[in-house]
Amino acid sequence: MNYIVVGAGGFLGALLRYVLGMISLNENTVFPIKTFLINVVGCLFIGLITVAAGRNTAIDEKWILFLKVGFCGGFTTFSTFAIETTELMKNGHLGIAFLYVFSSILVGCLVIIGVEYLLMK
Repeated sequence: MNYIVVGAGGFLGALLRYVLGMISLNENTVFPIKTFLINVVGCLFIGLITVAAGRNTAIDEKWILFLKVGFCGGFTTFSTFAIETTELMKNGHLGIAFLYVFSSILVGCLVIIGVEYLLMK
């Protein structure tokens, strides 16, 4: 049953990621803003889910699997992050590649820390 729960969450997360990826943003930059924003929002989601699950032990484990492993796993995308970083480096945009890696990790962690701080008060 867990496979179905994770698969259903993954399907919905991947579908939402695809739809959001189709939104037109300022494409005049080589910085991969769409993937960056999707991954940051994914960090926000997983932070909220983790805090909520930690506070409320009555939440069914299947919901946690559905949301954390399935939905967030399907929504966020490390592989796209890696290929975009590689492409930036191959095209001579080393500074932007570094900024992308550094800001993605830093902002993602800060979002989760911020969610935990705000919700644990």
